[in-house]
Amino acid sequence: MYRIDKLIKLDRKIYHSNDLALLWGITNKNTLYTTIKRYVQKGVLIPIFKGFYATVPVRQLEPLELGKSIVHTYAYVSTESVLAARGLIAQAVYPYTFVTSVSKSVTVDGMQFLYRKLKDPCLYNPLGIENNHGVFVATPERAVADMVYFNPQYHIDLSGHIDWKAVRKIQKEVGYL
Repeated sequence: MYRIDKLIKLDRKIYHSNDLALLWGITNKNTLYTTIKRYVQKGVLIPIFKGFYATVPVRQLEPLELGKSIVHTYAYVSTESVLAARGLIAQAVYPYTFVTSVSKSVTVDGMQFLYRKLKDPCLYNPLGIENNHGVFVATPERAVADMVYFNPQYHIDLSGHIDWKAVRKIQKEVGYL
């Protein structure tokens, strides 16, 4: 089977170079990079940044799917992204905010992604995190608990709409307190 057929048959649109090596069964780095280079020249792969590719233009990718794929490790959407989506803060939030095991900020095609580092025991605690079509997203209560952990002075506009009892339960069980 041709390598391009393997790409087309999968339901994925975003790949790291290591993903492509596994998919194509290539162990030699020179062969891998030569193959990737040829597919980029043919327009089959679109480079997002070094070692990170898509099979469709970046603007056609779901931003949250792109955001979780950038770090190539477990991450979930939380803090400002969830609070703004649920109407708990009125400020415009431009970066997509994630909680993960690394701290970084990335801009891809005008979209900003902010990653906040959280220690592993807290990060991998599933309390208040839901799977939304393959992207993990914090509940509003978990997002508040995360935000208070990262910035205790953060102002939440509609704090009266938050179940603070549930937030404290999450803080305690996740290990923030």
